[in-house]
Amino acid sequence: MGLRFLILIFFGAFISIAGSAQVLEPAKWSYDVSHTNVKIGDEIELIFKATIQEDWYLYSSDFDPDCGPTVTTFTFKENDTYELIGEIKPINAKKKYDEIFECDYTYFRNQGEFRQKIKVLKAGLQIAGGYEYQVCTDVDGKCIPFEDEFVFRNFKVQPTAQEEKANGLEKATDLEKSTSPIKETPKVEKENVEENTSSVKTSSAGSSIVGKSEEGFPIKKLQPFFDGDFEKEKVSHIWFMVLAFLAGLAALFTPCVFPMIPMTVSFFTKKDGNKGKGISQAIFYGFCIILIYTIIGSIISPFMGPETANHLSTEWLPNVIFFAVFVIFALSFFGMFDIVLPSSFVNSVDRKADRGGFIGVFFMAFTLVLVSFSCTGPIVGTILVESAGGEVLKPVLGMFAFSLAFAIPFTLFAIFPGWLNNLPKSGGWLNAVKVVLGFIELALAFKFLSIADQAFHWGILDREVNIAVWVVIFGLMGLYLLGKIKLPHDSPSNHISVPRLMLAIATLSFVVYLIPGMFGAPLKALAGYLPPMHTHDFDIPAIARSSSQTEDFVVYNDQCEKPKYEDFLHLPHGLKGYFDLDQAVACAKEQNKPLFIDFTGHGCTNCREMEAVVWSDPRVLKKLKEDFVVVALYVDDKTELPEDSWYVSAYDNKIKKTIGKQNADLQIQRVNNNAQPNYILLDHAEKGLVKPVAYDRDVQNFLDFLDEGLKNFHQNNQLAMQSAE
Repeated sequence: MGLRFLILIFFGAFISIAGSAQVLEPAKWSYDVSHTNVKIGDEIELIFKATIQEDWYLYSSDFDPDCGPTVTTFTFKENDTYELIGEIKPINAKKKYDEIFECDYTYFRNQGEFRQKIKVLKAGLQIAGGYEYQVCTDVDGKCIPFEDEFVFRNFKVQPTAQEEKANGLEKATDLEKSTSPIKETPKVEKENVEENTSSVKTSSAGSSIVGKSEEGFPIKKLQPFFDGDFEKEKVSHIWFMVLAFLAGLAALFTPCVFPMIPMTVSFFTKKDGNKGKGISQAIFYGFCIILIYTIIGSIISPFMGPETANHLSTEWLPNVIFFAVFVIFALSFFGMFDIVLPSSFVNSVDRKADRGGFIGVFFMAFTLVLVSFSCTGPIVGTILVESAGGEVLKPVLGMFAFSLAFAIPFTLFAIFPGWLNNLPKSGGWLNAVKVVLGFIELALAFKFLSIADQAFHWGILDREVNIAVWVVIFGLMGLYLLGKIKLPHDSPSNHISVPRLMLAIATLSFVVYLIPGMFGAPLKALAGYLPPMHTHDFDIPAIARSSSQTEDFVVYNDQCEKPKYEDFLHLPHGLKGYFDLDQAVACAKEQNKPLFIDFTGHGCTNCREMEAVVWSDPRVLKKLKEDFVVVALYVDDKTELPEDSWYVSAYDNKIKKTIGKQNADLQIQRVNNNAQPNYILLDHAEKGLVKPVAYDRDVQNFLDFLDEGLKNFHQNNQLAMQSAE
């Protein structure tokens, strides 16, 4: 959003992604029915409700299953006591455009609800089935597929009039205490492994058969890849506060704020001739500035929760409004007009500042906030829009960090008034700062228009059009910094300063970086800020890939078995590998290479983003092709395996019938993690070589991960050879 680009131009960008190795369950389900006391022929609704953790969202059931993300699906076991009426309906699901999968999907945050209408056909009504769904988080890129079962059976079906007449009205049985459904799992008869070790069978890929279920399927316990769990501390809002702080520093160098520093500090240091009192009041003045801005964040906070964030990110109207607001602010910064609060309100607050004492100091701080609004408003607004990420605390922290940077100079200059002599004098350079901010605001406005354009397929702002607009905007900004363009409030000048020249060089370099994007260059640094590649009319790399289908490397050779499932499962960028762990382990041993495991999913947006941004790097791609045997384990694939390969998981006592369920169980039991993407490096003994990594767009971090795994693999091999000798 706007704040990130502002800091990118002036200070650079920082990204911190964190993850944790643990089995997560971000959605809790409950079930209900519209009526439990029913008659034959009645129509009732089955109600499925999901309570979703903060920062997570659940995909709905009413979008194209070919889009990419996993659609929530419900299956009902047929019997003669009821019939389904229509399809299951999500209640008030939200809609969004996915730039990775290039399609619209629907989803829920906080609360999700689905309803299925049925018709009662006879007594003994009982409804059972299962459901599958996927939840994802915006915070650290995790996506997790789940499945579960349900049973509705606490109904009282009243007899019909004919039954009453023929058999007499029987006394109704009491309802059971709970009308909520009972979640059932297959019963498992586990054998005592310690008492009967002969019953334990070792399976391939580090698994053990520890018994049989009632249905006769083996109970499989999988051995962990690692001796312990790996945890990372989450960095909560730290970088957002850093960016907000830098934005506060930028706001100081605007014509509305900078000249007030010496004026205000002089007032405090000279007041009553008491320097100590002036300093204490100046400190209180800075505290009041922080307090006022933080209170603004607290007031805004309830409106910046998940629902508002979703609305801002998916609906066309708020995004078009933000586009218009940013354009208006840009025109104001260019000097076309001034945006000010009503003078009567500002003057009223200013008069209260004359009361003296600490109350007067508070109103002086309030006056500063109001007077500086025309310059700080766009920056503050950008912080608040950026904070609309689903967390109530974020606007408060953002405003606190912004105001802290805003208040520090007033306090420090009051304590050390001699520093004022070294402070640059106000002049035309302040207006130049304001104009530069105007160019940035204008460029950011098109991000909002792009969101609406993608969501509703207007076709107004395709990728090359957006890039062309940015080339022009930042090109003009570079010319302005070089003094080739003059705007209404600019001071006459015969030369430009060295800092201004350096900023012009940076701006024009950014323009040069943008130009190849007009011909299909990926522009990875701007991933997520530009429209998706599919909107690009002239994509040279895509044309080259389609015309050249040569494969210069094949993981499997005459020594390795041909991969299972390669007819419908694929790896990106022409990589050749496996989709079954047993096969991959065997090939890794044959080729004496470490194993690279990619726990992924068809509906995993962040998996696709990692492949597009990180895997596509030539250095990463070369290592994956030449130094590893790659296996992609899809945890959401619905392909049902032959019955002789089904098993019951020792983790949840459920039968695993599909490729996806077996891979998901493998990840849970062997990695103690159920989120994707997740990357594991193993040796031939199927032991972890290095700490796993998850979603992290930093290519160097990924290269370090691969290099460390290779180093440890070769060291292990040398130790094994020495032991053999």
